[in-house]
Amino acid sequence: MVAGTGLSLTQLSLAAAGVSTEQASAAAGAAQKSTSGRKVELFAHRGASALRPEHTLASYAKAIADGADFIEPDLVSTKDGVLVARHENFLNETTDVALHPEFAARRVTRTIDGMTLNGWFSEDFTLAELKTLRAVERLPKVRPQNTQYDRMFQILTWDEIIDFAAANAATTGKVIGLIPELKHSTYFAAIGLPLEDRFLASIAAHEYTRRCPLVVQSFEVANLKYLRSVLGKRPNIRLMQLVERGRPADVVAAGGDLTFEKMCTPQGLKEMARYADIVAPPTRALIPLLADGRLGQPTALIADAHAAGLLVHTWTFRPENRFLAADFRNDQGEDARHDSGSVAEMRRYIEAGIDGFFSDDSALGRRAIDG
Repeated sequence: MVAGTGLSLTQLSLAAAGVSTEQASAAAGAAQKSTSGRKVELFAHRGASALRPEHTLASYAKAIADGADFIEPDLVSTKDGVLVARHENFLNETTDVALHPEFAARRVTRTIDGMTLNGWFSEDFTLAELKTLRAVERLPKVRPQNTQYDRMFQILTWDEIIDFAAANAATTGKVIGLIPELKHSTYFAAIGLPLEDRFLASIAAHEYTRRCPLVVQSFEVANLKYLRSVLGKRPNIRLMQLVERGRPADVVAAGGDLTFEKMCTPQGLKEMARYADIVAPPTRALIPLLADGRLGQPTALIADAHAAGLLVHTWTFRPENRFLAADFRNDQGEDARHDSGSVAEMRRYIEAGIDGFFSDDSALGRRAIDG
């Protein structure tokens, strides 16, 4: 997920709903009132990824220590059908695969969900082979302090993350929620490595996932509908429909015309509520940026989603100036952290009525929620 996207989603969803700026502001005020007293949930985005390389034990452990309610693993498949935690199946940016001459011949060019990439991909490696790789910082120029942890940690399986969360809960007495995202479901199904049934088998096999808070996310639609048909309504499980711009990958593959913008109209949200519990737009779809880069007024999306019976969670808050709205930055440089500015920005969204959010720094997210 990339922070700062989704402005066109805001504009189109407002236009489709016939909402003026004034109406949107009033609706946001109503959303704030409707969520007063409601728990705001904190999701550790790939762990504490502002402080440790993402999807590593160090990142998850730091996020839990800093007060996250949930830790997030993005799930992709290995060649032998094991679910592992990587933001994408593209391994170049988050592992040291390029330093392994034994895998040089596996470098290929592939188009996945409309994006063409050249490098190494999880589906070309068995789990045993992936375990010989080590995680590295994805944004070394922005977060150079994190590179001290490069090559310290293995690639984690989904099963290992479940056990890690369960161990933390058993040690501390605090139940840690899990919020996995199923990545590129249509793509993986097309190459004979469907994710959904493996995922369902895994959560049935672990005692912890039969009772802990579990939120399953996807940018696709068909996989969430399938999961709902199998799981039904369980007290510990919720389904989250992620939205951005354009069309979901499964809709594109099927030749459909459903867009994320249509999904975020009042009628689209009502349809979404038939299979999902949560809608998760990017931050700027909820409070867009003005021409000068400062935060504008909230759109009607929060109020519309609540009216449809959906919770609203948003992504992603990051503490560096380059990711903050202009009114929350300091003058220390684009890549400098501005902790108080980040907390203030998160509070603006909480005041607008969101029910939860993803943060790269759980300690700051906790400050924003607890006040």
